[in-house]
Amino acid sequence: MSVCVHVKSYARQHEWVSDLFSILAVALLFGSIWVATVYQPEILGWIGHNTVLRTPLVVAALIMDVGLIFACLCIGSARCPEDQGCFRTFRGRRHGAGGIGTLFRNWIHHIEQVGKSHR
Repeated sequence: MSVCVHVKSYARQHEWVSDLFSILAVALLFGSIWVATVYQPEILGWIGHNTVLRTPLVVAALIMDVGLIFACLCIGSARCPEDQGCFRTFRGRRHGAGGIGTLFRNWIHHIEQVGKSHR
């Protein structure tokens, strides 16, 4: 069994875990935005002292932050019905959207279906 199946089954048995990780993902997102806006001059000054070394560190920290947010969202969304697989994507990614409008319409349809499965 994959790790995803174990996480989904545990989160289904203990729904407070899913709620906690959903709140944690939102807190990480807004906390990251707050830190970036409040400490922007200090961060840019710190990068300016040694740009070659410190720019990759900041980029790695951003990638790690986004990864943590997505991980928390994945654990928090484990309340889906059992018949769905672990990894889902919206139609625009699988069927080659013809344009931005089609991609956006497919994404909206996907979000509506996800909302129905959580009710």
